[in-house]
Amino acid sequence: MNLTHLDENDRPKMVDVSSKEQTTRVAIASGIITMSSKAYENVVSNQNKKGPVLQTAVIAAIMGTKKTPDLIPMCHPLLLSGINCDVEELPQLPGFKLTVTTKLAGQTGVEMEALTGVSIGLLTIYDMVKAIDKGMVISDVQLEHKSGGKNGDFDRGEKR
Repeated sequence: MNLTHLDENDRPKMVDVSSKEQTTRVAIASGIITMSSKAYENVVSNQNKKGPVLQTAVIAAIMGTKKTPDLIPMCHPLLLSGINCDVEELPQLPGFKLTVTTKLAGQTGVEMEALTGVSIGLLTIYDMVKAIDKGMVISDVQLEHKSGGKNGDFDRGEKR
């Protein structure tokens, strides 16, 4: 088996993407955090003592997206052309769904950046609300969509 992140001497390496075609690449990832009703009400009413939870989580998601190569060893530093974050209130859980969309014109994909952004954003919500509810659960962090590159498109909703 030929592993892409090991060289001929079995030493770790970052994949050389210089010969790959530059294409527009988009990735969308999402994740959910569930919490107690008390914690949820604290967030949606902007009563948290640490500040505006959802706005802070969006900033953290953007920062996490940009810092992905500092956190995931074999990720390439990328010149992202766009990062968009959306937080959906889910009162029936109660909780929130965070979606991060990443975009660039480049030679490698942006899936890890989107997934990292979601993870960091959700962890920020946890951090800001943990004084009220330490039992919060982060779940379903997943790639929803990716386009661009030689491997083609992926949509979670499509049959594989």
